[in-house]
Amino acid sequence: MNSSLAQTIEKDPANWRGKDMMNRTNWRASLTETHKYELKEAVEKAQSSAGALLSLEKCDFALPTLGPFLAGLNTQLEGGPGFVVIEGLPALDYDENAGKTALWGIGLHMGEPAKQDGDGNLLHSVRDTGQKVDGSDNIRSYQTNDQLSFHNDGADVFLLFCLRDGKSGGMSRLVSSVAVFDELLKRRPDLAETLLQDYWFDTRGQRTDGARVEVMPVYHHHHGLLTANMKYRYIHTAQRFADVPRLTQNQRDALEMVQDLANEPDMVMEFTLNPGDILVANNYVTLHGRSAFKDWDEPDKRRHMLRLWLTIPNGRPLPQAFKGSRIYAEAYERRMGR
Repeated sequence: MNSSLAQTIEKDPANWRGKDMMNRTNWRASLTETHKYELKEAVEKAQSSAGALLSLEKCDFALPTLGPFLAGLNTQLEGGPGFVVIEGLPALDYDENAGKTALWGIGLHMGEPAKQDGDGNLLHSVRDTGQKVDGSDNIRSYQTNDQLSFHNDGADVFLLFCLRDGKSGGMSRLVSSVAVFDELLKRRPDLAETLLQDYWFDTRGQRTDGARVEVMPVYHHHHGLLTANMKYRYIHTAQRFADVPRLTQNQRDALEMVQDLANEPDMVMEFTLNPGDILVANNYVTLHGRSAFKDWDEPDKRRHMLRLWLTIPNGRPLPQAFKGSRIYAEAYERRMGR
C-alpha cells in the first residue's frame, strides 16, 4: 500500500467517526419560513402548469433564497463531510405528487437528475412491496422492509425524502466509507489491498445491454481521492451465476470486515428521518443502511420515502472503471463533457 493513499485518507474531511459527528450540528440544515413559503409557491405553480413534472427545469422552480441555500450545500457534499440532512419541509402538507414535485425542484437547484434503473426512471418510491431480493433476478433492496447492509447508491449523490415513517424500526444508518477504509488499513492492510482489486457485482437486470454483472473494485484511489463502490448484497447475489468467479476467502473477509467496522458504535451514525426530512449524501464517501422495519396495516399510513439521484457541478473526477457502470456512467460522462 503506497504512502500517498494513507496521506489521502488522513487529510480527507470525509474521514469522520459517527460518535463525534452525532455531537455536531453542522450536518443539519433547517429551512426558514421564507424557504418553506418559496417552495410551497413553486410546487403549486409547477403542479398547475401543463408540462409533465420531469420535463420541468430549474428555471421553472423559482426559489430566490432557497435555491442559493441548496446550491451551497454542495460544498458539504464534496469537499466536506459528505452529507447533510435538510429539515423542515411540511411533509404532512404533501401528497405523493406534491412530494415528488418538491423533491424534483430541490434537486434541480443542487444538480442534474440521473437515471436510477434500466428503464431510465429518475424518481423512485422507496417502500415495502412485499417482495424479497433473494430468489429474484430484479427485485432491489429498497423495495423490501429488510435490514439494509451498508452500501452506496448511484450517481454522485442521493436525496431521500421522508413522506411518512413506518410503525417501528427503519432507523437510518450512515458511516464514512473513508473512515472505514482508514480503520481497515490500520488493522488489516492485506484486506484493504483486496478491496482495491476487482469484484463482480450483480446488475439486478437493470442494464439495457442485458449484462448480468459488472466488474470493478470496491475502493478506488483516483486523482488523490478515495472513492467507494460498496454493494455488499449484490456482490453476494452475483455468485448465483456459474460464470462469475467464486469469492476468495480474502475477498469475503474484506467485505465482512467493512460491514463489521461500519457497525462499530464509534463509527456509525444512527438517526430517524422524520416526515419532512431529506437525507442528502455523497455516494463516494459515505455508506448508508437501514434497520428492518414494521409497517402500518393501513395503506395510507405506510412508510414512504422518495429518492432522487443527482450529479453535482462540483463532483469529483471519477475512475475510468465507472465509465462502464450502469449507475455511475452518467456521472462519468457528464464529468468528461465539462
